Amino acid sequence: MSIAPAPVIPVVVFPGSNDDRDAQRALELLGAESPRVWHTDEQLPAATAAVVLPGGFSYGDYLRCGAIARFSPVMQAVSAFAADGGLVLGICNGFQILTEAGLLPGALRPNESLSFVCRDVALIVETSESAFTSRCGQGRELSIPVKHGDGCWFVDDALLEELDANGQIALRYADGANPNGAVGNVAGVLNGDGNVFGLMPHPEHAVDALLGSTDGALILGSLVDAARLSAAVLV
Repeated sequence: MSIAPAPVIPVVVFPGSNDDRDAQRALELLGAESPRVWHTDEQLPAATAAVVLPGGFSYGDYLRCGAIARFSPVMQAVSAFAADGGLVLGICNGFQILTEAGLLPGALRPNESLSFVCRDVALIVETSESAFTSRCGQGRELSIPVKHGDGCWFVDDALLEELDANGQIALRYADGANPNGAVGNVAGVLNGDGNVFGLMPHPEHAVDALLGSTDGALILGSLVDAARLSAAVLV
């Protein structure tokens, strides 16, 4: 019986990214081939099955978080990949970049406390019917760390209701665990087609029991599973 090859899931690196190697290592531990791609590259690697935009402080978070990174040459390739149905995951700063690029709804504002937050948080899985949460049961509680100063996701009430009705809210902070004041306790949101996902928590820091939780592997493992299926279709 032949073994399916490791899906290619590149991690994009911007000036100021600092979780790219963590994401790369986590994805490789979960069975992916994960080359790092520099922000000036105009094309994604051949056979790319999914893309990850990692956490950090792209361009020092000047102007707004992600506002400069969205103009990097690689983002044209990422946007085209997403438009064709490719899987794209943005973690923390990557989430900020995706909202700035218009690939995800909403905006990320400074934390309600106006303080940097770094701690484990409890999350509730709102849907398991996505490429990014398929290993999770709906309603399951996860423990994954956050570390951000601008993680307060915001949309108006009408759009929040619409996103909720469409099943685009994939993760919420558990009651009392919201670390940043995000509206609706939203921790992670999907685009309308379900192939682009952004979340503020860092699943790449929760794949090893030595760090206190392996719940992040459920998120990244779901992506690897979906990327493997996507790669198989392309062959």
